[in-house]
Amino acid sequence: MRAAVLHAANQPLSIEEVPRPTLTSNHVLLRVLACGVCRTDLHIFEGDLPLIHQPLTLGHQVVGELIEGATSELPASTRVGVSWIGGTDGTCPFCLRYEENLCDNPTFSGYTVNGGYAEYALVRSDFVFPLPDTLDNTHIAPLLCAGIIGFRSLRVAGTQPGERVGLFGFGASASQAIEVLRHWNCEVYVSTRGENHRKQAKSLGATWVGAEDDKPPVALDRAITFAPSGAVVLSALSSLRKGGIVAINAIHLDQMPAFDYDKLLWGERQIRSVANMTRQDARDYLQLAAEINIKPQVNIFPLDQANEALQAVKNETANGPCVILP
Repeated sequence: MRAAVLHAANQPLSIEEVPRPTLTSNHVLLRVLACGVCRTDLHIFEGDLPLIHQPLTLGHQVVGELIEGATSELPASTRVGVSWIGGTDGTCPFCLRYEENLCDNPTFSGYTVNGGYAEYALVRSDFVFPLPDTLDNTHIAPLLCAGIIGFRSLRVAGTQPGERVGLFGFGASASQAIEVLRHWNCEVYVSTRGENHRKQAKSLGATWVGAEDDKPPVALDRAITFAPSGAVVLSALSSLRKGGIVAINAIHLDQMPAFDYDKLLWGERQIRSVANMTRQDARDYLQLAAEINIKPQVNIFPLDQANEALQAVKNETANGPCVILP
């Protein structure tokens, strides 16, 4: 099969002929139909996350057709989705507390095992999600990480219907989270760099939109940061009311600047990180996305242009999520 292979950090992906995965116990083999490009892929590519499996096929927002390993619950030709969490041990203290997103021995799709920048992918059968028919392959792919983790971020922040919520940064994840917030009748305040992102936020119903350094005109109940920047976390924190929560939606963050506790954190404000997702998050979000018809504007790249897709994410030149078609 053809795959886009990463051999070393900051080295261009190599489009190669590699062996097709062999079916193993408790797994299914998928013919990849589409694979979304996530900023986490870029962190792996650039070495912000250490390359612990190499050579590596990136990609964890996988839409695939089941071609081997079918069961009565997952018949052949079922269209399924794969996300960042590709498996857990089920026995560690976190799994036993129903906190599988914090598992001590997780499998990460497209990181600790090969992912979906390829024609086929081997994945654990208990970590795939049958997909609703309402969205096609290219539009549902970005929902499988950016959408799910954005949804979890709203949960981690304790978001309630009708609240004032700030989104700091406005990439693929935030552009899906705002649709959930609008469904919940929340007022949404967006601070982000890039004129295209500000225009997109306005078109999706944001109450207020400002530049990266602009402060929302009201005190926020909740704030979610999407940019991998400690300075942005402080901007969000400075916009919170007392008792409010900032959720950091980032797997990697640059250094957090020193800040004034008395002015920014006191008053029972909270900072919480968002770590991965659970299968229940995925099921709940995909059901909601189908109900309210979340359909992100996507930018399609053939597998041969996987490097260009990563650069579009890095430089924020794409108007919406990027999706690779094998």
